[in-house]
Amino acid sequence: MSGHGYGCTYVLSNYVLNKEKRVTRGRDRGWVGQVAAACLAAMCAVAALPGQAWAAGEPHPYEFDSAVKPVEGAAVNSAGPTLNAGSAYKDSIKPGEKRYYRVNLDAETHAYISAVAVPGLDAKLAYADELEVTIEDRSGSRCGNDDARFGSGAYSRPVAAYADRTIDENSRTCQEAGPYFVLLERSGPDTSSQDPWDVEIRFASEPGLTQSAPTAAPENWPSASPAPPAGSPEKRHGGTSFNDATSIEQGEWQDEIAPGQTLFYRVPVDWGQQIFASADLGTSTVSRAPDGRGSGSNAMQLTLHNPARGYVGDGSSVYYDGKQESTALDPLPPVAYENRYGSGDAVEAMRFAGWYYLSVSLNPKVAEGFGEAALLLTLRVNIEGRAKGAPAYAGPAGDFEVTQDDRDAAGSGKSAPEAAKSDTMELVAAAGIGAGTVLVLGLGVWTLVARRRAAAGAADAAAGADAVMPGPGQYGPPPAR
Repeated sequence: MSGHGYGCTYVLSNYVLNKEKRVTRGRDRGWVGQVAAACLAAMCAVAALPGQAWAAGEPHPYEFDSAVKPVEGAAVNSAGPTLNAGSAYKDSIKPGEKRYYRVNLDAETHAYISAVAVPGLDAKLAYADELEVTIEDRSGSRCGNDDARFGSGAYSRPVAAYADRTIDENSRTCQEAGPYFVLLERSGPDTSSQDPWDVEIRFASEPGLTQSAPTAAPENWPSASPAPPAGSPEKRHGGTSFNDATSIEQGEWQDEIAPGQTLFYRVPVDWGQQIFASADLGTSTVSRAPDGRGSGSNAMQLTLHNPARGYVGDGSSVYYDGKQESTALDPLPPVAYENRYGSGDAVEAMRFAGWYYLSVSLNPKVAEGFGEAALLLTLRVNIEGRAKGAPAYAGPAGDFEVTQDDRDAAGSGKSAPEAAKSDTMELVAAAGIGAGTVLVLGLGVWTLVARRRAAAGAADAAAGADAVMPGPGQYGPPPAR
């Protein structure tokens, strides 16, 4: 039961149970009125919960991790604040700025530091705007780095990348236990918006292995796109970020996307499985502006990130003129531990099982030609191949596995993180039950109060009648008491 519902129920029940000596009849009305007002307020709060959504068609802000911790990176590495594995952090970064953080790593665990750049909704961006993330050892050697780019789709939307420190017995750098440094660096032209970008930083760790694994990525794997998934399309509305991404599985999914909006979905992909995905942008009911305004090229972006939020790949740019358009991810290899030793970012990124994230962004310039109304979005997802056993991890795989709960979530459409979403839904449901309970108890209390008042009134009347009962021949009003 919700806090409000439980509180009202508790107060009402205590009112019933309290002895009459605690509350005189003269205070009943005010006290019960306060209870009723509090319960009404609680029920209004319950009713308001579902109404906190953003207006339809309005671009959603990025939903940061519910447990995100504020942090401020330093200008020099030795002064950077420490980031802990399994935690998420929020910072901001200005153009040309460097932000340093510290991580303490052992000599057995792989580390992944992801950074999600979140410019303001109205930020002006260019092809060269990017956020680079790097892990360095104490000697200043780079362990791994990547950059989150806006590229040809130069409009405001969340973009992400990660840097990794991988344990490799054949490497001589970045293998020791001790302090390492994470560097975020923002670059871009002076013509772009100079406002700070919010940044979500996440530190994920992958356990080492108890036995050796292959060190050569597969060279041959199925690359032919499968037939579209069978069955009728189902409705699923995407989230606003990695953190509230909507779970989907193999199938055809329909949604609506407004200009300037980015929608997130997550798909469980197990060891040995391949993911194929495409996105269709539906026709517009509005004719294009007479002067030709509106985004023709780079209208829609389909992007895939792996469980550590590392960039995997994206679909080709979509030219939109109001007619149906489609884009698809390039074929990707099956998930395999040894992909990390492959050539090419896309192959290396398919290195572990877990939730893979699909995001779809619609260029805000589409509104200039076709209005602010949301367009129909269709996602088609295929998961090919049988799931295989996990590598011999030395500890819990954490984010890098697919559990039965994950499969159940994908089938039901639970958003990430599962626990938070489930708790929220349980809270709303329990609050509804609590509100109903409050109403029933409230009616019971009012009935009981009314009966007590009636009984008390009758008793007073009887007592008064005995005290002033006129005698023989005595009539008229009773004497003053």
